[in-house]
Amino acid sequence: MTNAPLDRTEVHSGYWNSTWPVECGGNRRQKAQSGRLDAIGGKVNVTSIRNDRWNVMTVRRDPGEWYLGGTMPAFIGPPPFGWVTRYHPTSLETLAESPPLPCGDHVWCGAILVHVNGLIMSVNGSYLHSLDPHDLSVVCERELPVSRAHNGLLALSDGTLVTKDLRLEGQGGTTLTFIEPQGLQVLDTLVLPEGSMGRIAADQHDGIDSVYVPGTEHVWRIDMIDGSPAVADWNCRYRHSGSEWGLAWDSCISDGHLWLMDCGDIEAVQSIHRTLPNGRFDQPPGKRVSWQNPAPWTGAQRLLRIDQLNGHMDSIEPFGIPGGGIFAPPVNVPEHGVAVAWDSINGGLAGISTAGSLEPLWHLDIKPTMQPVVFPDSGELVINDFTDDQSDDVVVIDIPTGELLARVPTGSRIANGMFLSAGDERDVYYCSTLTWARISWE
Repeated sequence: MTNAPLDRTEVHSGYWNSTWPVECGGNRRQKAQSGRLDAIGGKVNVTSIRNDRWNVMTVRRDPGEWYLGGTMPAFIGPPPFGWVTRYHPTSLETLAESPPLPCGDHVWCGAILVHVNGLIMSVNGSYLHSLDPHDLSVVCERELPVSRAHNGLLALSDGTLVTKDLRLEGQGGTTLTFIEPQGLQVLDTLVLPEGSMGRIAADQHDGIDSVYVPGTEHVWRIDMIDGSPAVADWNCRYRHSGSEWGLAWDSCISDGHLWLMDCGDIEAVQSIHRTLPNGRFDQPPGKRVSWQNPAPWTGAQRLLRIDQLNGHMDSIEPFGIPGGGIFAPPVNVPEHGVAVAWDSINGGLAGISTAGSLEPLWHLDIKPTMQPVVFPDSGELVINDFTDDQSDDVVVIDIPTGELLARVPTGSRIANGMFLSAGDERDVYYCSTLTWARISWE
């Protein structure tokens, strides 16, 4: 069930025919786009909008048809809600907007996607909505079986939607929910033996959809057998309870392996998910929800490589600094034989050779936090750097060498772990709390 090393073909049959219909561009979360930015020496244009919302991700339907989804950063005060806007791809002007979408009073970054049936799907808190792609009116609303924040939303090859609730260590088993896409009826649920924090990834082998879930101690595989989910006879133990490392975020599935980083349940994440409703406080949480707080463990940040076939794991500590921490997953670029990892709390971006054993290739002194985009054709990686001056810049890095090719201030003074998306015109879309932006080159 391994993939061809340079195979970028995603199984997109559950999605609208689009280059970027879902977070990270596809179920394998490879974050890759064909083409090139050629950012070095090019003229850069920035359109930045402060909307005072929690901007999470952008997805594409037809050419020129883009959507922004997110929630409200309402840790106290009036009830939060989710929202989706359709926007002009260059001016970022709002062309249509959904009504406020109920979220069960949970504050957390949800997800949107463009389904093969043409509708926009949005999960936020404990609610799932389908929206008309033109005016973003609500077609259907479904309260999910578990009243907790849900993390990620994918469509499988037959169109079935899958999402899951988010649980920290000691909070019981995570529930995966499988939903038919027309009336949003719940088809099935499956409770894992462990909690899970990171988002799900999925792949297909021998005609079977498999969903990969990062648990609190293991990475689990859920196989869809005759339309029903079943825990596969496959898992990988990446940590032990009470170990010196924190929990894993999402997988990037590439080159026959799952690529993850642990040390992800930083203090801000723990504070949000130890309250019910998630992310709602009686008093302003202040620095408790800052990702810049010291890590609640001693371990250095790790990059994990897990074989899709047998679950064998290799790991490397690219920085070796105690108390590492992140809140976004790594990326592997097999065309260049390089995986890229970082440490958000201590700072540092690293390229790691993936030929045989994992070996460091280069190190760059920046502070990334978010989900990147890669352009394998040109060897460019796009990610953020939160500077000492509290400016969240977008940077373009040469993947083989680690050379910094371009730096672009976004206008944002807040960094988080949200998503960059690859546009159609040598551009990327940037999402953060309070601000979002388009950066393009010509």
